[in-house]
Amino acid sequence: MNIRLAYAALLFFCSCLLWSQTTKLAKAPEVTAKDLIEKKHPTDTTAVAAYQYHYGNTYFDLVDNYWVMVTEVYNRIKIYKKEGYKYADSKIVFYSGSRKGKGSVYDAATYNLENGVVTKTPLGTEGIAEDEPVEDYTRKKIKMPNVKEGSIIEYKYKIRTPYFTNLEDFYFQYDIPVDNVRYDVAVPGYFIYNVYTVGYADIQKDEVFVRDNYQLECKELVYKYAAKNVKALPDEPYVNNLDNYTAMIKHELATVSMPNRVTENYATDWKNVAKNIYGMDGFGRELKQSSYFEKDIDPVLAQVKTEEEKMNAVFAYVQGRMAWNDKSSYRCKEGVKKAYESRTGNVAEINLMLTAMLRYAGLDANPVLTSTRDNGIAVFPTRTAYNYVITSVKIADKQYLLDATSKYTVPNILPVRTLNWNGRLIKKNGDTEDVSLMNSKLGKETISIQCDMDNKGGIKGKYKAAYYDYAGYLYRENYGGYNLEANAQRLEKKYDDVVVSDLKMQHVADLKEIVAEEFSFEIAQGVDVGVDKMYVDPLLVLTEKVSPFKQEKRDFPIDFIYPYQDRYAVSIKIPKGYTVESIPQKLQMAMDQNAGMFSFMCQQKDDIVQVLAITQINIPIISQDFYPYLREFFNSVIAKQNEKIVLKKSN
Repeated sequence: MNIRLAYAALLFFCSCLLWSQTTKLAKAPEVTAKDLIEKKHPTDTTAVAAYQYHYGNTYFDLVDNYWVMVTEVYNRIKIYKKEGYKYADSKIVFYSGSRKGKGSVYDAATYNLENGVVTKTPLGTEGIAEDEPVEDYTRKKIKMPNVKEGSIIEYKYKIRTPYFTNLEDFYFQYDIPVDNVRYDVAVPGYFIYNVYTVGYADIQKDEVFVRDNYQLECKELVYKYAAKNVKALPDEPYVNNLDNYTAMIKHELATVSMPNRVTENYATDWKNVAKNIYGMDGFGRELKQSSYFEKDIDPVLAQVKTEEEKMNAVFAYVQGRMAWNDKSSYRCKEGVKKAYESRTGNVAEINLMLTAMLRYAGLDANPVLTSTRDNGIAVFPTRTAYNYVITSVKIADKQYLLDATSKYTVPNILPVRTLNWNGRLIKKNGDTEDVSLMNSKLGKETISIQCDMDNKGGIKGKYKAAYYDYAGYLYRENYGGYNLEANAQRLEKKYDDVVVSDLKMQHVADLKEIVAEEFSFEIAQGVDVGVDKMYVDPLLVLTEKVSPFKQEKRDFPIDFIYPYQDRYAVSIKIPKGYTVESIPQKLQMAMDQNAGMFSFMCQQKDDIVQVLAITQINIPIISQDFYPYLREFFNSVIAKQNEKIVLKKSN
């Protein structure tokens, strides 16, 4: 990722009463018959649609002594295939807040070629719908009319907002090609933004320049960015958040220097960011409160002695009492006291409450700011980089990370949503430090199958599985709320043609134990049966048929989330009247840099064929540069799993 701090602080002193638009939205050429005739994208024949033009323009107004940021966007999209119709439906989302922001759609139409003539169908009011604001955000949905294969749709929208700490991220790349993209920004000289380029596209930028606005007798900073022929984002498995790699421009307000006022610095480094967050009413002050929980937590602490026992007891108490409302934030909305009373709260209310209780218990506990996987990686110092907070506890020389928003987490097993590179710990004295969120624990899944096979290819047997650490957490999180019937249906859907009975789930609620499941099963036709032979998959229903890594090249890192091991043991009783003709040979292999290993063994003992296969990945995030080796590794794993045990009829 290419992150660059673009411009040093510049100070301008000028006075003005009004501010008006000085940079106009770029204009695209008229839609022509040639554009509409085009059947395929010139450089990506698989594309279902493409942005022919994607232009943006941001500038500032001064209205009633309040600054207003205005962003205009023009989109023209060519629809090549029916699968591309979805790109004719769009939405704009804007922060309305207490001082209402506004969003409007205009100059929207669909173009088609009818009898050799370019026709234009304007978007009517019925094609625009506005949802009720949620969390101070308003969404307008656009549904373009008369869309067909070959259509071109275009629309403009304008967003006016008094909130401009961060400009909206401007994207240069999407999941369809972008032929021409341009973004112009004109900023009053009072405001200095740090500018960051993300992704791999070749974004051309003019050096920032200062120009006089003679109409207003003020200066402004002008930024200009452009790119051509930006390829579509590839659809790759095991990708964290595509926004981490998508080509875009980010602007973050760094300095405000108004006439006759003290210069304000907003985001200069991580320490200042952390200090600002800690000083917020919805953060640091909440950590100082304890009277609301003392009478309840004292009896809990009276039953334990060691620091680790105190940590576990307090953690279990908060988990048991509090319910997460699915809202992510590092700031409290209702406050920890109200959340405690109502037994529900957002992330900050639950985990800051947890931190305060742990401090009350005498432990070295501190909040850790994080960015969830869907929020992206916190790559530059800004308060908006984070949207979540967890708790750190240090006992002796060991650090524990805790998150009480889930009923199934334990110390150092965090929800997957938080496993996103690094967090930032904030201490009482204002010091901060990086905290790695990369988990090193092996998420282990062990499955054993013992079965009998009849001479028609039917299989009956027992299935037992155990799930450790992250594998156990995910099992509980995903399936812990299911009843036995729903889980049986899930397993029958997962393993085609399998009939499940006598399902048992063990230790789902007891987090100190290893979660396990077992069941009996039947498969009416589990193997290929020939005239005098049977062809059996060594791992039966556990066999992976296709590698997840099909592409020859890889653009993004491979994100397995956590290290894991899959250990499969299968025991197959040979049916009467058959003998073993051949079995797959033993295989052991390992990737370089200890990235992973695979072991496979198949052997016959009397009338039993035993199979043991172990696949292990040791590194949770693997660079795309290593992809060729990883792809070859998985191809070999899949090939070995699909070699057959061959049984033949006895003479």
